[in-house]
Parts: sequence; structure tokens; C-alpha cells
Amino acid sequence: MFTDLSELSQGISGPVSIRAATESRYRERSWGSAIVVRYSHFLFPALLAPTSESRLRADESQRQTDIMVNSLHLSGHPSETRVVVAMSGGVDSSVVAGLLKREGYDVVGITLQLYDHGEAVAKKGACCAGQDIKDARRVAAALDIPHYVLDYERQFETAVMDAFADSYLSGETPVPCVACNQTVKFRDLLDTAQGLGAQALATGHYIKSSPGPHGWELHRAADKERDQSYFLFNTTPEQLAFLRFPLGGMPKDETRALAREFGLDIADKSDSQDICFVPSGRYTQVIERLRPGAAEAGDIVHVDGRVLGRHTGIINYTVGQRRGLGIAASEPLYVVKLDPARHEVVVGPREALLTRTLELRDVNWLGAGPFEIAVAGGLEVLARIRSTGPLQPATVVSENGAVLVQLADGEEGVSPGQACVFYAASGGGERLLGGGWIKSAAPPFVANDAMQVQAASLPAEAFLVGSR
Repeated sequence: MFTDLSELSQGISGPVSIRAATESRYRERSWGSAIVVRYSHFLFPALLAPTSESRLRADESQRQTDIMVNSLHLSGHPSETRVVVAMSGGVDSSVVAGLLKREGYDVVGITLQLYDHGEAVAKKGACCAGQDIKDARRVAAALDIPHYVLDYERQFETAVMDAFADSYLSGETPVPCVACNQTVKFRDLLDTAQGLGAQALATGHYIKSSPGPHGWELHRAADKERDQSYFLFNTTPEQLAFLRFPLGGMPKDETRALAREFGLDIADKSDSQDICFVPSGRYTQVIERLRPGAAEAGDIVHVDGRVLGRHTGIINYTVGQRRGLGIAASEPLYVVKLDPARHEVVVGPREALLTRTLELRDVNWLGAGPFEIAVAGGLEVLARIRSTGPLQPATVVSENGAVLVQLADGEEGVSPGQACVFYAASGGGERLLGGGWIKSAAPPFVANDAMQVQAASLPAEAFLVGSR
């Protein structure tokens, strides 16, 4: 086991240079035979580009190979190309490491320690994150590649978990996997990979990337059931130029077959289904732990203005929810809106869930040319609101500084905080064009005066049928 960062940096073959910022502060802790490095205001001691003598040899080799382009669309022989693989301990990223190792790349495996399940859910002994790290370490050993564990708990808590809790308290429905890719993985880890002298960061995501006429492009995976393009809509063009996704053209069963071929004991490991830091599926526990006492009680209000009951906090409800409302009504009711300012849960009939107009914020554009020019006059796209939802025709427009999406078919149960992702209308929606976060959804249903008068005239017994 390495005893300090200088020794750790020598764990990868070849001459290296050590670079550290002033006021460096770090601590190490062991995880089996792996090193976990925690740092603050610290520039990771980089496995930088080869020193001058090695660089001269590389330059000569480059001239002799006549600027060879390898399978990652990078110049140079694979053996001269360092690639960092983000290893989660699952079968997908493990196979990526195996494939690149087999092709002869200089592969470095990095696993991020992001959270502790025991802390996340206040339950002792629930530390699946630790098992994933051990699995990644065994895979790296089997593939004979260097492997390091970086402690990103602080970054993950701030950028993902805190944002997740605050989003729910604001009446939104967040998508933390997008936030994790956007910040911790494709910002912090990508910076670390570049500091290590890598020419690419490879992950196990199921999505295709390829160079196009205007830069790198993202396309939906060949295995549509595994496609993860929705979660990568916020990837920037600059990040795309450095990222590689070797599994984009591969079905999952082939990935598992390769894991067996490589002799990896995680070949049949199950895929993660839940939010990684909410293993129990009870996200309210995490919110209450991160923001104790923040949930405030309030009224459950019908869209026609009637107060139907009380709730203990809007974090216990999501738009589109039907069961577990804790009220009685003469018809099935759904949560149609969460109002954090008034601490109200607004409910109504199913038709109140449908919306056709969305306003977006923080739009990320991956198409050709400036976004403002592309949407001038309206841009026809295929839109997706949920990761497993269907693509539907939509028009993206910009009006007075606001980005609006007109959905041709409409969508039920849309909540602020969700993502609206764009795909090219041509070619069957294969190319990912970007997307944005939903700021608001136009209310499709407003109770009229006649409905309110009718509701006021009904006896109390009319509302005592349980909502189903």
C-alpha cells in the first residue's frame, strides 16, 4: 500500500512529475489495499505527461507511425495513449477497462468514494459503496491495471445530495444522476484525469459518441433499453471531446459475455436501480437527515379551492401521485402541484395533470451553431421528459429570453426540476441535441366559477369516499 502521494504517483509505469498547489491539505485512509485520498484546495499530484527524454522518444515514434489514429479517435498508438476509466465496481465500467486494456491502452482505473450508505440513511452496516469499491479493486487486479480510490464525499454531498434535498423542499422533482454526471464525474473527475496526463476519460454509459462536422456528437445507444442519453444531456461540447463511451454500440448481454471472457467475477452482478445514495428507496429519510426540521406542515387543497386535509410536508408528495394522499374524496385525485411558498399540496382530477407547454432554464445545447439561431422561428425536435418515456414531437422556441417547449402530444405529471431532453427530429431521434431543466409547466386545468359554486353546495358526505 502506498504511504504518501509521491509514492502513489509512482504506481503507474513511466517517468512522472509531481505538481502540487500551495496550501495543500490532504489525508489518506486505507480501504483494503487501495488508497483513498481526500483533499481540499489541493491540485491532485498529477501523473503528468512524460518528461522531456520520454517525450522525445514519443515524438519520434509519432513521426514514424505517420500520425496514426487509434480506436478512440486519438492520434498515436494505444500503448502511448493513457486513458482513465471511471470504475464503479459494476460490470459495465469493468468491461470498458478490460476492452481498453486488451487493445493495449495505458489504462488507469479510478473509483470515486462518493457517500456512505450508513450516513445517508442513518442505518448502521449499510455500506454498499464499500462493496462496490472492493469489486472495482478486484477487477483492476484481475486486469493488471493500476487502480486508485479518490474520496469525493464532500464534493458529492454539496453538488448532488444537498441539491437533491433543497430541490424537493422547493417543490421540485430532481434528477440527481444528471447532476452527478454534470458536476462530480464530468467536471471533477475529468479534471483529475487530465491532471494524470490522460488523453481520455472512459465510462460504462450506454451511449454513442463520435466526431461530427461541427465537433463531437452524442447518439442514443444501440441497446435502446439500456440507453442513458437522457442522463447525459447536460454534457458540454468541451467535455465530449475528452469523454469516450465504448459500450454505446453493444447490447448488455454481450457486455456480460465479455466480462466472463475477461474472467471477472462481477459478470453476473446485478445493475443498480435506485438512486445510489437512497438504497432503501425512501428519499424522505435522506432529506430529513440532511435538512432536519425543514419539512413544514400545510393544507391539501383541491384545484377548485376546497381544503381537503393536512399534510406533514411537501417532501412526502410528488406531482402525479395518486395513492397515499391521506384524504377522502368522491373521485380519484392526483397531486397536480406543490406550492412551497404556501406549503400547499394541490390535488385534482387526472385531466389536471396534462400539460403541453414547458418553460426551461439552464439549457445545454449540443447541436450545430448557437442555440439562439437554431431555435429562431421554432426548432422541431423529439422531446423526452422521463428517462424511460417515449419520444414525442415538440417545438422549441425562445420568447423574450424564455425558452419554451410546445409538446405535440402533451405529458402528464410534469414537475419542475425534471429534465426535458431534445433529440434531432430527423433520423428517428438518434442524435442527442441537449436539453434543459423544467422551470414550470403551463397549468392545463383551471377550476371555473361554476365548479367552485357546485363544490360549495355539496354536503360534506360527498367528499368522504376514499381517494384510490
